[in-house]
Amino acid sequence: MKKFPVGIQVYGLRDLLENTPENFKNVMTQIKKMGYDGVELAGLYGLEPSFVKKVLDEVGLTPISAHVAFAEMIEDIDKVIADYSAIGVRYLVMPYMAEEYRPVNPEGFRAFLPLLNEIGEKIHKAGMTFLYHNHDFEFVKLENGKWGYDEMFDSIAHDHLQCELDTCWCDVATGEAPEFIRKYTGRIPVVHLKDYIKKGEVKSMYKLIGIEEEDQGEDSGYFGFRPVGFGQMIWEPVLEAAADACAEWVIVEQDEHYELAPLECARRSREYLRILGI
Repeated sequence: MKKFPVGIQVYGLRDLLENTPENFKNVMTQIKKMGYDGVELAGLYGLEPSFVKKVLDEVGLTPISAHVAFAEMIEDIDKVIADYSAIGVRYLVMPYMAEEYRPVNPEGFRAFLPLLNEIGEKIHKAGMTFLYHNHDFEFVKLENGKWGYDEMFDSIAHDHLQCELDTCWCDVATGEAPEFIRKYTGRIPVVHLKDYIKKGEVKSMYKLIGIEEEDQGEDSGYFGFRPVGFGQMIWEPVLEAAADACAEWVIVEQDEHYELAPLECARRSREYLRILGI
């Protein structure tokens, strides 16, 4: 199996940083000691880009990418580019699609695509790459029979938008994460490794990631995130597909941790990938 460099999404470590940004170097040092090669940022916690770069350089972690809210990009894309370029980030990532833009709302979705292209063009001209990080709601069939996810990438130039497939949400929606990775060969530099357990009918999954949506009624099942290798995902086909698709990085992401500490979950994920030879 191909040995990928492995990163971690810092959103999963937010409880250690949001109110105590002075912990940033300590947390990054622990991540490096676990065997991670890089990080995907999710905000700067009030820290200056120059400080973040200095810490990551000292610790020896690559600043692979950064999740930045689309509203923040629309408001001041030049500042977003300047801040993350100063850190050395290569990929800027849209992490979440607001309800009014989703494929289930065709009019809003069609209006959204030119905005996405515009942001991607500016990022490309700045020498960076724009990625889209999915959830499950992009995997809705449109009137033309295509997935909304595919329509998005078919409508926007390769240079202006590439994939960061979240394997958990793709699996929840389609059960075909390896197939979607291969479909985007050459256009999927980063793959998110996220494990989960889902049983029965779950109507309000996004409450788990801190997003309040309209109450869908009481759940009769269970949905929860797990360290990589501790849920129901089968990882060998995913990683083989990532190699076939010429992905450059795999990034561990765990949105919630429940009874385990975030760093313990990070350690377990890295140890499991090491068992697989990564």
